[in-house]
Amino acid sequence: MSRTLATAAWYGDSELSLDYPTSWSVSTLWPDTPPPLDGEALQKALANPVRQPRLADFAAGKTKPIVIVDDLTRPTPAADVVPLLLRELALAGLAAEQISFIVGTGTHGPADHGSVVKKIGPDAAARVRIVPHDHRRNVVAVGRTSFGTRVFVNREVADSDLVVGIGGVYPQHSTGFGGGSKLALGVCGFRTIRDLHYRHPSMKGSYEVENDFRRDLDEVASLIGLQTSVSIHVDENRRIVRLVCGDHQAYYHDAVEFARRTYAAPLPGEADVVIANAYPIDVSLTFMRSKGVIPLLHAGRRASKVIVAACPEGIGHHGLFPFIDPPRFARARHVLRVIRARPLEVPTKVMRRARGKVTRFGRLQSPGNGSTGLASSGNPIWLYVPGSTRTPLPDAIPGMNPVYSWSQIIENIEAEQGGRRSLKAIVYPCAPLQVLQIAQSTSAVVTDALE
Repeated sequence: MSRTLATAAWYGDSELSLDYPTSWSVSTLWPDTPPPLDGEALQKALANPVRQPRLADFAAGKTKPIVIVDDLTRPTPAADVVPLLLRELALAGLAAEQISFIVGTGTHGPADHGSVVKKIGPDAAARVRIVPHDHRRNVVAVGRTSFGTRVFVNREVADSDLVVGIGGVYPQHSTGFGGGSKLALGVCGFRTIRDLHYRHPSMKGSYEVENDFRRDLDEVASLIGLQTSVSIHVDENRRIVRLVCGDHQAYYHDAVEFARRTYAAPLPGEADVVIANAYPIDVSLTFMRSKGVIPLLHAGRRASKVIVAACPEGIGHHGLFPFIDPPRFARARHVLRVIRARPLEVPTKVMRRARGKVTRFGRLQSPGNGSTGLASSGNPIWLYVPGSTRTPLPDAIPGMNPVYSWSQIIENIEAEQGGRRSLKAIVYPCAPLQVLQIAQSTSAVVTDALE
């Protein structure tokens, strides 16, 4: 019995065929997405923004536009939209050479030329002006939010007279969902990114967007001039199935509701085997870990747990919350940041959050960080790495045991299950996109596991 999944986002987006024992009962929880949009449908959506003039009119008279796109840690196929966006800007009298693009890498490390080409397409990358972003350099202060967050942003963004965003609306622990005003975070300086994460508690798997982190980000977006954006939803093969643009303050909640409804998936329940495919956010160990493990956190204690991730970029990088080998004194700085960010909280509460929970599955954890450790309960997580990574993974990975053979994964599961043949397996084919139907009473499972 063989089932096919997608793997290696941005590095082949290839098919992966997994063979299961015929005695297993395997259920694959595919999202209920509409058909992919063709070029004509994308163009029509882009020409009909929400509560704003068409971009061709909105951009009239502008001379220094800049477009923010999310980076390769997000699956957004911006290259399918960029030519249409350039066409809109051309109608406003703006040649491609006048338009700047910046990849919103935040603290993920700078985007190299190859990453830019993958994200916006080779034709656009050769014609537009590419602005690098470094969260520690070339940033300027543009104000302070009502929450007290001082906003430092890339100088080129601050100097622009039109800021446009392109990103996806995906489940995200710190703010509930990404996209919309969260695109602004990617072009901010380290101090702003740090303060946002430490000032506000994480949503931790609740998918709640009515929170102070999001409200603060809305103000940050306003201060940097991000007034119009394109928001995308993709299917399990990273194809665009929905596009909405215009005033993200007006359409964002509707985009979130679409995600909640379309990608809804039940909890694993009593499944003997739970398999989470980290595609389409499987580009590196750091980001597949924070985006793809949630179904495994809800697996039963005796269940066998597998995450599938190609990790073509190896470990990956997160400058604020490193996963592997954090720098010296990282935990001490973490504790101080929590105390400084929320000095009025009850001291014991602050210290509990600051210390986090260090388990054999854990690493440095912030109250506002989605890239977190896993709960130490039940069987270990088997990390199946198909193919070969461009950058080798470490032999020891906190909370996971890497395995490079699917047949070995099956053997490990059979050993864990005591030789039982008739196993019930549940597969989440695009776990980072899927919205688990978590009751309020069970949300503490994720909260405790991710602290």
